[in-house]
Amino acid sequence: MNRPFIINFKNYGEASAGRTVELAIAAQDVAEKLGVEIVLAPPQPALALVCKAVSKIQVVCQHVDDAQLGATTGFFVPEVAKSYGAAGSLINHSEHRVGLSVIKSLTEQMRRLGMTSIICAQTPAEVSAIADFRPDFIAIEPPELIGSGRAVSKENPAIITDSIRAAGSKSKVICGAGITDHGDIVKAVQLGSWGILAASGIVKAKSWPEKLEELASGML
Repeated sequence: MNRPFIINFKNYGEASAGRTVELAIAAQDVAEKLGVEIVLAPPQPALALVCKAVSKIQVVCQHVDDAQLGATTGFFVPEVAKSYGAAGSLINHSEHRVGLSVIKSLTEQMRRLGMTSIICAQTPAEVSAIADFRPDFIAIEPPELIGSGRAVSKENPAIITDSIRAAGSKSKVICGAGITDHGDIVKAVQLGSWGILAASGIVKAKSWPEKLEELASGML
């Protein structure tokens, strides 16, 4: 995974059931058309289905648990996720927070498995603490802007640049929260964001292909 444009489907009804694969295929089509690295984070129950439907782009989990392979009923462990085709996982999203010790353990597990770790953080201070574990990516997302339609790159650009400084050479910083249009992406990239984490701005759009192309083209 190099410069990912990650689409988090969350558990939005607009992308549930058969529409999950519909959105996944639309994203793959745009990725091929533009040459942008689009990465999908579908609802957990659809992970294997999406991995099978889109063989040309990568799929990650929305979350994995710090639990062992075997008799761990109800947990979603990295080894099983990988067996379904997942290339990595989001960890510590604002809507599913875990502690630093869990982040450390999961980052180490993902590294051993050759999977990509994308750790979410709310502040530059948290980025600094997480960077010590050297995950592949740290996604800075101020929680007050998530789903707000007010992009972090415009509302609080300093949080991106401060996070990049906090991570140093340990991890690559990507950004999300409130991203809804092409300009939000362009500004984030100009500020030094290595990639993008988007959700409702795409999932709730009237036309997925049009919105995907509009936003993904901001990475070019």
